Order: sequence, then structure tokens, then C-alpha cells
Amino acid sequence: MKVVMSEKDIYKVIFVNRDQIYELYAKSVYQGDMYGFVIVEGFIFGEKSAIVLDPSEEKLMLEFDGVKRSFIPMHEIIRIDQVERRGVSKIVSSKRSDATGNVSALYVPKKT
Repeated sequence: MKVVMSEKDIYKVIFVNRDQIYELYAKSVYQGDMYGFVIVEGFIFGEKSAIVLDPSEEKLMLEFDGVKRSFIPMHEIIRIDQVERRGVSKIVSSKRSDATGNVSALYVPKKT
């Protein structure tokens, strides 16, 4: 079920991807028909014409270039906030296997 959102709504989505924490901004976030996935679409990044561009945000811009919507597993979502304005998108290192880390997975399959 897709919730109708205002054009002004901006969502900050924080999730884990390959042992890194992604913080992205998007225009639309909703639960999709595929069970267990959250759909994020309408990614918002800094302007490409800006003289100074954060290297972390530039990396995310390249990774999500041409992506219409992203299906993120629900168990990898850390937080979703509705915000008034866009911040800087970034990738932060995460140590899931370290007991002293700030992020831990709800389920990690054992390697055999």
C-alpha cells in the first residue's frame, strides 16, 4: 500500500548495506508488495553543478545513478525520519561482527 505524500516531504533513510551504514534522502518511502522490503524512490542528492561536493555523497550519487527505486530488506532498516530539509547523504563504516560496535544485525546467517 502506497501512502500519498506531499511533494515537500523528505525522508531520511538509514540502513545497513554490506557492513556499511547508508544515510540517504528520498521523496518517497513505502512498504511494497514484495513481503519484507521497503521501497525507497526519488533519491535526493546535492546538485551536480555544485563546486564543492562531499566525496561520500558523490560515491552514493554514482552508486544510485539511474536507480528509479530501491528495494531494501526491512531487517536492514535502522531508521526512517520525515525531515524538513535534506542533509548530506553519506556512508559510514559499520563493524557488525564487533561486539563493541553500534550496529548489530537482527539475523546473520551462519557460514558453513
